[in-house]
Amino acid sequence: MFLIRKINENSQLGLLHLPDFTAFTGITAKRELEKKATVFLLEKLFNKTVELSYNDDGKPELHHENCHISISHSHDKLAIICNKQEPTGIDIELIRDKVLNIQDKFLSDIEIENAKNNVDKLILYWGAKEALFKLYSLKEIVFADHLFVHDLELKNEGTLIAEIRLETFHKKLRLHYEKLEDYMLVYILEEIG
Repeated sequence: MFLIRKINENSQLGLLHLPDFTAFTGITAKRELEKKATVFLLEKLFNKTVELSYNDDGKPELHHENCHISISHSHDKLAIICNKQEPTGIDIELIRDKVLNIQDKFLSDIEIENAKNNVDKLILYWGAKEALFKLYSLKEIVFADHLFVHDLELKNEGTLIAEIRLETFHKKLRLHYEKLEDYMLVYILEEIG
């Protein structure tokens, strides 16, 4: 039903299969299911009850815990990452071809050329940019103009380099990605020089 994975000394990841949680709890209403599943998975990550809230920008926060978190839901999956040192981001996406119709909304021209209409690659670009957006968490981001994924090579699992570039903010980051059945999971590993 759920998986907890230590990523490194500062970060850990939790994954939950929502249909299993529904079978366990009987909750079927989507919003209630996501909320209760998030609380459940956070409690498994921390081995105790935690208090979750959201700031004015919609970014999740934990009270009384020294940890930055990011949360992602997609159809049957819930993913949460926590990092004790720095802000982080995570995204999980169901792989589906709807992304072909919106790629020009979130990719630069170079990224469109690199993706070559490959649905898995487009979903990976989308997931990476969602993870970056969640790290930055302010609304002025335009995915195609401020978030960049470099030299993306698609495998079942790997790392990639990406950047957040705004006039007043710049970060270069290493992200991890992996294909989990029909889903793509992407999360931030670390800031790099």
